[in-house]
Amino acid sequence: MAKNKHVVPKGKKWAVKTAGKDEPDSEHPTQAAAEAKAKARLAAEGGGEVRIHGKDGRIRDSDTVAPGNESSTKDNRH
Repeated sequence: MAKNKHVVPKGKKWAVKTAGKDEPDSEHPTQAAAEAKAKARLAAEGGGEVRIHGKDGRIRDSDTVAPGNESSTKDNRH
């Protein structure tokens, strides 16, 4: 089963949420800090996908944390 973490806006902060759970794992003052935490947690859990949402709540980017299942297309952003 693929593991996903989502970096989502939460008021004036950013939260890291695990897919399928209602409560955030953690809250951070910046999106960058939340993204770093999400990637660190996934690395410790064996990899997966980080879905990064914009302020509007829509997914704006995604990044695979090894040894997740990177798609066959080249990821030019990360």
